[in-house]
Amino acid sequence: MEAGAPEEACYSPPVVIPVVNAMQETESKRQLADVVVQRIERLIIDGVLKPGQTLPSERRLTEKLGVSRTSLREGLKILRTRGLIETSQGKGSFVSELTTQPAQTQLMHLLGSQPRTLYDLLEVREMLEAESARLGALRGTPADFVLITRRYEEMIAAHTKETDPSTHARLDHAFHLAICEASHNPVLVHTLRGLSDLMLSSVFASVNNLYHREPQKRQIDRQHARLYNAVTGQLPEQARRAASLHIRSVRESLTEIEQEEQRLVRSTLRLEGWV
Repeated sequence: MEAGAPEEACYSPPVVIPVVNAMQETESKRQLADVVVQRIERLIIDGVLKPGQTLPSERRLTEKLGVSRTSLREGLKILRTRGLIETSQGKGSFVSELTTQPAQTQLMHLLGSQPRTLYDLLEVREMLEAESARLGALRGTPADFVLITRRYEEMIAAHTKETDPSTHARLDHAFHLAICEASHNPVLVHTLRGLSDLMLSSVFASVNNLYHREPQKRQIDRQHARLYNAVTGQLPEQARRAASLHIRSVRESLTEIEQEEQRLVRSTLRLEGWV
C-alpha cells in the first residue's frame, strides 16, 4: 500500500435473519390438521373408534398423533363440521352416530313395521354374514380372534344367568359383528352397522321365540360353537357354511313357529266358531 493512501475499510456482509413466511406457517398448520382428520377418519372407518365412543383427552391425542394442540383442535373442528364427531360440555368429544340421518331413520321405521321384513332381513343376513365369516377366518389377526373370543364367551356366560331376551340379542349381535370386523372390509362392517336396528330386531325375534324352546336353543348353541371354531381356526369355507347354515336354520325355525301359530288359530276358530 502506498504511503499516504487511505486505508481500505474492512467490509462485513450484513447478517440475514430468516423470517418465517406467515403463509407457509399457516399452510404447515393446515397440513398437520389434515393429518389429524385423516388419522381419526381412518380409525372410525376401521371400527377402532365406534359411534358414541368418547375420544381420548387432548393430551393423549397429541401424543398419539404427534401434533400440537393447535393442530389437533383445528383437525377436530374440521371433523365436527363434517358431522363425524360431536362435542358436549363436560363430556368432551365423541364419535357421532353416523347412521341416524332422518331419511334413513324413516326408512328403517318403515321396513321395521312390515312383518315380511324379518324374513327378508334374514336372507340379507345370510348373504352378508356368510361372506364376513369367510373373510374373518381368512383375514383375521390374533387380536381379532381375541375380540371374537371375548364376545363369544360373554354370549355363552349369559346363558347361565337370568338374562332378558333384549340383552341376549345384543350379545348375540355383538358376537356376529366381531366376526364381521375381522373381515377388515370397512364397507361390509358399516353396512351391517347401518342396519343395526333391523339386525337386532331379527336377532331378538330368534332369541325371543327360540331360546325358551330347549331343542332349538341347543341347536343354536351348537351352531354358534361351530361358527366360532371355524373362524378362529382360520377355516374360511367351514366358517362360511357354518354362518349360512345358522341363519337359514333360524329362518326355517321361525317360519315353522309362525305356521304352527296359524294352524292353532284356524283350528281354534273351527272349534269355537266365529261370530
